[in-house]
Amino acid sequence: MRLLPKHLAVPLTLLAVSLILSLPALAQHGGHAGGHAVGGGFVPKHGPPPARGTVAHPASNFHDDQGHPQAPHVHHDGTWVGHDAGRDDARFHLDHPWEHGHFTGGFGRGHVWRIGGGGPGRFWFNGWAFGVASFDLALCADWLWDSDQVVIYEDPDHDGWYLAYNPRLGTYVHVQYFGPQ
Repeated sequence: MRLLPKHLAVPLTLLAVSLILSLPALAQHGGHAGGHAVGGGFVPKHGPPPARGTVAHPASNFHDDQGHPQAPHVHHDGTWVGHDAGRDDARFHLDHPWEHGHFTGGFGRGHVWRIGGGGPGRFWFNGWAFGVASFDLALCADWLWDSDQVVIYEDPDHDGWYLAYNPRLGTYVHVQYFGPQ
């Protein structure tokens, strides 16, 4: 006894198999205790708001939820975790802010660039070069410097600094613009 007409059996079987195979992926993205997903290609609409207060040394524990990275990151609702170092934090002092000029390639969503090479000390894309702050080097050890995408945001608190956000991982680091490559 056949339950389905022959012309529907194959498409419905393929659909059922596809749904079963996609369950592990759905479980990975929806299983966070607080419901805040991180990474996976998400790009925030805008950068972080200015830090409240004058925190001199932010907490180094960025792991705010199950499955979240131990690095500054952005939740899919646009919440920037770890951007709480106030203007008085000495790590961000530069004698010559914007020494190589201002980055003018565009900021935020709509300006996603593929990293073309280098490493954290100097990486580039689309003819522009950047370098990760020495105090953030450990936070980008899992970035792929020849293939990851990056989105640049202005740092609202620290003159001469930008934030480089990695959509694959959902993490970000402080960077300086080094000018044209």
